Amino acid sequence: MKLLPIRYSNNVETSTKFYRALGLQEGTSSRPGTWVELPAEAGVLAIHQATNDDRGQCELAFEAEEPLEQISSRMVAAGFDAGVIVDENFGRSLRLRDPDGAWVQINRFDRELYT
Repeated sequence: MKLLPIRYSNNVETSTKFYRALGLQEGTSSRPGTWVELPAEAGVLAIHQATNDDRGQCELAFEAEEPLEQISSRMVAAGFDAGVIVDENFGRSLRLRDPDGAWVQINRFDRELYT
């Protein structure tokens, strides 16, 4: 599984410029410019257009290579609520809360959907 933090920003373009200056390279982005991926050596930083509620926040996310159903089953077997698997415009996602109530998102990308 690859680490994929999602940084919510008021200005995706300016935030992308900032993180590129830190040394990250620009990767895949949405056509309307509402999100961009910046690959790093050990994962990917995703910058998404913020709403007023999530501006400045960072959500922990992961890119999974295994089927989300397997992850969901492991979570249930370990005694946790597994959330719901949702079809997205980028593939599928599983969003659940950790023991402290923070959102964690697990994505299984289908790159053919948006590249």
